Parts: sequence; structure tokens; C-alpha cells
Amino acid sequence: MVASSGGGDPNLPTDPSDEQQRRSEIYTYEAPWHIYAMNWSVRKDKKYRLAISSLLEQYPNRVEIVQLDDSTGEIRSDPRLAFEHPYPPTKSMFVPDRDCLRPDLLATSADFLRIWRINDDGVQLHSLLNGNKTSEFCGPLTSFDWNENEPRRIGTSSIDTTCTVWDVEAETVDTQLIAHDKEVYDIAWGGVGVFASVSGDGSVRVFDLRDKEHSTIIYESNDPADTPLVRLGWNKQDPRYMATIIMDSAKVVVLDIRFPTLPVVELQRHQAGVNAIAWAPHSSCHICTAGDDSQALIWDLSSMGGGGNGQQGAGAAAAAAADGGLDPILAYTAGAEIEQLQWSSTQPDWVAIAFANKLQILRV
Repeated sequence: MVASSGGGDPNLPTDPSDEQQRRSEIYTYEAPWHIYAMNWSVRKDKKYRLAISSLLEQYPNRVEIVQLDDSTGEIRSDPRLAFEHPYPPTKSMFVPDRDCLRPDLLATSADFLRIWRINDDGVQLHSLLNGNKTSEFCGPLTSFDWNENEPRRIGTSSIDTTCTVWDVEAETVDTQLIAHDKEVYDIAWGGVGVFASVSGDGSVRVFDLRDKEHSTIIYESNDPADTPLVRLGWNKQDPRYMATIIMDSAKVVVLDIRFPTLPVVELQRHQAGVNAIAWAPHSSCHICTAGDDSQALIWDLSSMGGGGNGQQGAGAAAAAAADGGLDPILAYTAGAEIEQLQWSSTQPDWVAIAFANKLQILRV
């Protein structure tokens, strides 16, 4: 990535030992179709592996599993691991199994939640999960999140206002609840039994599975009121913090769940709508954002009171707002609007973005 006027950050990872071997800071793969869903593998034995899927206006769509060969600098698709998918997947995610103790699984959401098993010679449908008890159809799934702390659990969000927690090993619904007044657009785990969701009703709500009757509203959009919130990222390194995207807005709202309703900071350097957010997997105060201005920006939020008390954070946010806001520390310009962004948890100095039919892996 190219440093912006904010300069580089010494806390972001570098590995001088492989300085000589570096062929590139950016690797590009061109798919035969527009890419939408995209995600990194987390297995230690599958570094630089990603799943990408098509956005085609037809029933048959495609998923490919691609891998960077860092000795040649090529990202290659393995034709044995490419498969047809009903409808465009809204999200894909590999099982959170860094130590390779479980089968090699990939989940996708579309009309249903599907779990795929990856073998050396191909990919098979492992399970198809329908959360509607009264019909063979269910409301289309907008997103899902696989629980890192308890990998038997996946939470899905749907346009039918529900969130469903699945026990994917038993292939049963653990919990289903009406989460919002309108479509639920995204869901994120914040721990073993705690998740949050965002919705067309403009709210961020936090749920605890020990008390399913109640939820806590952490934030509500107010300009104008009830503007849909479309994406949610929960900080895995410091679960007091989460970030959300407002539909068609160029700003990203960062929240401290201890101090609801008032954002810690609003990131306002994008020139068009933001589409994706990703917290750094190795640092509690770095976040990457990307959007329709073709920009991927990395921000250092340590000045916002991360690790301090909420009052300090709010005070720092107010000060930042007064002097025009926080600037990103790194910026990268892609060749088109960036629709997807993922930060590698096993290779934390690499971020992947997707725009048009291109996948790019960027060293940060």
C-alpha cells in the first residue's frame, strides 16, 4: 500500500527476513466474472488461499478457490476446486480452524446457508441449512458469521428480520429470533454467546444467548433517522469496539459498546459510499475501509482513546472532529469501486480486495 500524508505506522507488521525474496507488494488475479463474496482461509497449512464467488444475474453462479504461489507471484485457480453455486453468494467464509483439527470446510450464504467440504480432488456439498420450519423456502440470507470461539456455531442474518444461530455439526437451529423491525443486513460475533446485527431499521443491536428476550441498542443512525446500516465489524482484539457502515454513506462509524449512541469517531475521508470494513486481526486499533471511490484506507485509531476510558475516547473524537477529522495512515487506489475487503488473520500483513473481476492481495 502507498503511504498517505499521515505516513507509515511502525506498529504494522513487516518481515525484513523476506525482503530479498519479495517480488511484489501487490498480486492480482482476474476472474472470468464479476467478484462479490471473497474470504481468506485461516488454516496454517493453506496460507494465501482465498475463496471468491461470482455476481451473475442468473441462477447458476460460480465459486473458485484460489491460491497465491509466493515463489512465482501467481495467484492460481484450481479447476478441481471450482464449483457451481445457486444464486450469487452474499458471503463466503472458511471454518475458523487455524490448527487444522477439523474437516476443511467453506460456508456460503444465499437462498440457504450451505457448508461445502473441500477435498484434494473436489468440493462437495456437506450440508444445506434452511431456517424456515414451515416451508422449504426461507428469506434470502444477507450475511453470516462463523463463531471463532465455538466453531460449531454460525449466525445468519436474513431479509425476513431474523437472525438464526445454527449448530452446524448437528445441522439444527440453536436459536432463531426476530432481531429487528426491518431486513437484517449483517451479523458479527463478539464472543462465545454474544452477537450483534445491523438492519434496514438503522440500528445496531447486541444479543446475548443467555437472555434471548432482550437486546441492547448500541447505535441508531440519525442523518436522516432510520437510514439502513449495511455492514458491521466487531473488533476481535478489543471487543469493546465495533464499526458500522451507513447505506450510501462515505463515513464509517466506530462505536464503543460501553457508551452507546455516541460514536467514538466517524471516519470521513472516503469520497463515495463505503462498502466494506475489516479490523486488523493482530492490532486492536487498526481498521481498513474500502468503497466506491476505489480507495482502500487503513486507519490508526489509537489516538481515539483505544484502551483508555470512554470519556477520553469521546473527547479525542470531538477534538478530531473539530480539526477536520482523522486521516488514514495508508491509502491504496484500485482500478474500480472496491466491493469487498478481507484482512488475513494468518498473514496479518496482507489484505485482499475485490473490484470488478479482479482480486488483489496487498501487503500492508
